[in-house]
Amino acid sequence: MTTNKQADVVVIGGGVAGLAAAVVLGRSRRSVIVVDAGQPRNAPSAGAHNVLGLEGISPLELLARGRAEAESYGVNIVTGSATNASGVLDDFTIEVDGEALHVKARRVVLATGLIDELPAVPGIEAAWGHSVLHCAFCHGWEVRDQRIAVLGCNENSFHQVLLFSQLSDDVTFFIHDAPNPTDEQREQLAALGVDVVTPRVERLLVEGTQVRAVEIEGGRSFEIDAAVVAPRFIARTALYEALGGNRTTSPFFEQIPADPRGTTAVPGVWAAGNASEIMTMVAASAASGVTVGSAVHGDLAAADLAQAVRARRKPFSAAMEAENCEAILGDRRHGI
Repeated sequence: MTTNKQADVVVIGGGVAGLAAAVVLGRSRRSVIVVDAGQPRNAPSAGAHNVLGLEGISPLELLARGRAEAESYGVNIVTGSATNASGVLDDFTIEVDGEALHVKARRVVLATGLIDELPAVPGIEAAWGHSVLHCAFCHGWEVRDQRIAVLGCNENSFHQVLLFSQLSDDVTFFIHDAPNPTDEQREQLAALGVDVVTPRVERLLVEGTQVRAVEIEGGRSFEIDAAVVAPRFIARTALYEALGGNRTTSPFFEQIPADPRGTTAVPGVWAAGNASEIMTMVAASAASGVTVGSAVHGDLAAADLAQAVRARRKPFSAAMEAENCEAILGDRRHGI
């Protein structure tokens, strides 16, 4: 049997972007349902960084605090996976866990995040989020002065070398799948003191979640303390496409196209956080959620106002119509 729930807004995704949007909407006295599968992207990380006032907080603790704040404003958080979406402005339906639950809402916020598509190198997945990293701003400080290997994945890898070389004097660039450096780039790498290794990487040697070495073709290995990779960022766009939208694709990412306020091409649907901005960090994702939540409330307020004006005009219109009918009948009675 399917259970039905109704709200002004349904938020898909209970990460920082989705919860921030829900808090704004709840504080504005909107009825809000958040559908959350409970699988945050940064769960493997020990701490979230560049979060002012909460530096290094556990990502799971941050979300627990966010859920409590949202619930304190009346937000209803539903645990489950949004498996389908349909409908149009003012009449959307989100299916949760198949047919188990239908959430009907006037507006939809997609805060569905993204998936990191990791290079197919053995060892990367086991240490991902611990000693295998991708962002110098998120985790660079934690590996400062260590032996860092940058595994070339695409054109962005050279930029990663540049950033991580500001944090350590022991950085090695393994070309792997990245384009061969130009003569200018090789000069720059030499100036930074970065060694370049050209054979392909066979595997990372890992103990638990700690990377110990990079092994290349031929069996030679290099001892390291951290590895840097460039995943392909794949936003979860299935629900957006089910509602009639089209995702944006490139060799490096897939995402939901949206303007700075999170407005998408589908009327009544907004996108927040990494669903539409693949490089957004935790604090910026929260800010995105605040922006989107404010925009959605403003849109609903305008719709509510229009409805109130129509409702106010209706009795007057009916009275005027009755008066006109009486006048016509009167004219007819007098032979006019």
